[in-house]
Amino acid sequence: MVVSDQIKQVFLNLLTNAADACHERGGVVTVSTRQENDRVAVTIQDTGVGIKPSEMGHIFRPFFSTKAEVKGTGLGLSVSYGIVKKHHGEILVESQPGEGTTFTVLLPIKSTEEKASALE
Repeated sequence: MVVSDQIKQVFLNLLTNAADACHERGGVVTVSTRQENDRVAVTIQDTGVGIKPSEMGHIFRPFFSTKAEVKGTGLGLSVSYGIVKKHHGEILVESQPGEGTTFTVLLPIKSTEEKASALE
């Protein structure tokens, strides 16, 4: 159970970033879902430019951007990270420069009562 508008914001941001990563040379964005024990996993994978290893430790920081041009505010991943953490989830990222990036959002599966108390 989630606050739908907040989770929509997370996925919209991840999809926009994936599309931007594929913009220059084309590419493919793949979305998949699965259940992992008591969590749902949503994976957004692209075959875009990837993220440099030196930048990986900074991608969830406010105002940090890996994009060559200043596009947006650099807050998308930071806000998304906060939303997912508030929902007691996590965001995992794997990337290879020149090959693409995979973001996996893991969210707990909870009842309505558990959701209400978890988000307070």
